[in-house]
Amino acid sequence: MHDLLTVSDSGLYCPAGDFHIDPWRPVPRAVITHAHSDHARSGCGRYLCWTTGKLVLRERIGNRPIDVLRRGESVSMNGVKVSMAPAGHILGSAQVRLEHGGITWVVTGDYKLQADPTCEPFEPLRCDVLVTESTFGLPIYRWGDPAAVAESINEWWRENRDQGRTSVLFAYSLGKAQRLASVLDPAIGPIYAHGAVMRLVKAYRDSGIRLPSIDQCTRETRKAGDGRAMVIAPPSAAGGRWLRTFGDARAAMASGWMAIRGVRRRRGFDRGFVLSDHADFPGLLTAIQASGARRVLVTHGSAAALARLLCERGLEASVLQTRFTGETVEAETSEDVEAETSEDVEAETSDEERGEESGGDPGDAAGDAEPVEVA
Repeated sequence: MHDLLTVSDSGLYCPAGDFHIDPWRPVPRAVITHAHSDHARSGCGRYLCWTTGKLVLRERIGNRPIDVLRRGESVSMNGVKVSMAPAGHILGSAQVRLEHGGITWVVTGDYKLQADPTCEPFEPLRCDVLVTESTFGLPIYRWGDPAAVAESINEWWRENRDQGRTSVLFAYSLGKAQRLASVLDPAIGPIYAHGAVMRLVKAYRDSGIRLPSIDQCTRETRKAGDGRAMVIAPPSAAGGRWLRTFGDARAAMASGWMAIRGVRRRRGFDRGFVLSDHADFPGLLTAIQASGARRVLVTHGSAAALARLLCERGLEASVLQTRFTGETVEAETSEDVEAETSEDVEAETSDEERGEESGGDPGDAAGDAEPVEVA
């Protein structure tokens, strides 16, 4: 029997249903797990996503036809039954369940098991074959209590405010930024966000997610913050003149990569907060076990190490080569983020050269980790 999913030049392809899941090239029919750019590319003929993700996907792909699935609903594509369930990654993220010929496959997309007030929690799906991410698929990645992380962020902001310093917190513009905003204490001071973040804040609010008051960071608001503000921005804004226009400021990043010694140092952040929208190593194992799958295909991240471990535990596991990237230190490199940052810089320093956006290589983060035996 042929596999229900294969990898084509355009992405994960279901020959029986004639559709792709998270294609990396434009295709006629795309089933989307979530709206991050490595999973949701523009230019496809028609999209299918989880109901709560429609507005953020629309912000990403523009005016294209989008169909949605709700809890308990399914659609037949050339005889392949397609349904979805929450993945807990970001707003609207979903796992895709395919049923055909008596066999069930599940594609997790990106997911996490930790609580997040801005999205629906992960729901395990039983299947025969599981396609799972493995962004943080090494034993060194173990997340702490997100409530404690939120408390640390607010305390850091409070300390900076008391010293008259602006706090700049770097995070993905989609998902992480809104999650962070939801746990900030507005009593400490005003909250501002980079323009790339604000467009998605609107999509979150229009989707029914409650967030504190957030204003777009402009030349005027940077001065109005007067050393009390918290500013949320994408990581690509960290390396140029945009950050320096805040004057006396302290910069931090929220990412799972902050668990690795040396990443924060190389990027020049004053603080690093370990907070990820991906499952940690125990979370990956929990989700895989809960699926009941006897065959597991592992993609993007520490795929080879995790597949080897699963084989040692008696599962049929192998690496599935895709173009998905998962969480990276560089994170945002899209033209809209670059343009937004450049406009701010030019307004502030019109006679100076535009600052370059520097980035770290998340792939070399593992080089700072101590050798770990996968067991």
